[in-house]
Amino acid sequence: MNIVTAMKSSTAIAIGGFDGMHIGHQRLFEELGTNGVIVVIETGYANLTPKGERQMYCAHPIVYLELDEIRHFSGEEFVAYLKEKFPKLEKIVVGYDFHFGKNRKYSFEDLKALYDGEVKVVDAVSLAGDSVHSHKIRAKLQIGDIEGANAFLGHNFIIKGNHVSGQGIGKKELVATINIEAKGYIIPKEGVYATFTKIDDEEHFHPSVSFVGHRVTTDGSFAIESHILDGEVHCKHKATISFVHFIRNNEKFATLAQLKEAIKKDMAIASRELKFLQL
Repeated sequence: MNIVTAMKSSTAIAIGGFDGMHIGHQRLFEELGTNGVIVVIETGYANLTPKGERQMYCAHPIVYLELDEIRHFSGEEFVAYLKEKFPKLEKIVVGYDFHFGKNRKYSFEDLKALYDGEVKVVDAVSLAGDSVHSHKIRAKLQIGDIEGANAFLGHNFIIKGNHVSGQGIGKKELVATINIEAKGYIIPKEGVYATFTKIDDEEHFHPSVSFVGHRVTTDGSFAIESHILDGEVHCKHKATISFVHFIRNNEKFATLAQLKEAIKKDMAIASRELKFLQL
């Protein structure tokens, strides 16, 4: 079903920013039934799942609305806009902290008063007593708490990017790596990670060890690079890195030999962490 058809025929929508498509967001999507559409209000600040990446985490069609196009609406204008865009609309699903309209002055209570159909408000979703929010996931990534971020997300944090040339010494002096340039994503804490990496259009992920940060031992340049653990793989266009476990901080070594020895230890740790996992 294409987006236009989905908008014309859907009877339920879930509205929000939905950066991360985390377990709290998934709770909203459960209320849509089989004929629902996810409406993403695109602010331009999404960096857990940049625009276009959210579809891989849901089965419902996604419609993107640019915030600048609707931010000036009054409450009545916003509801009229939704009813025009979704002519068969019967149900609107929002989170308890949803706000809309000019200066975000309207809440779900206003939505209930202004809309003549059903408004379903989903309460906060908590994990181990901690409410799940996108900003908390970002904070976890920035301190290297990958397991915590992934638990909130309900899936592994992923970075996608186009293949770029590395500094040229990896394969000769250290280990072969696939280097990517990832735009639009939040960058987790600088360091080394146990990861899975998918190359180009392959369907499966390879166990890998990945580095994110500045190459402080060599030229100081920033890199996102991944070494495939189950054999050398050639990347032509793009790669996807799925983060599993933080191994160590970014460190400066006195010699390339010391760096190479550290990488060997990183590879052993990554192999152990990933041994019983698969994507």
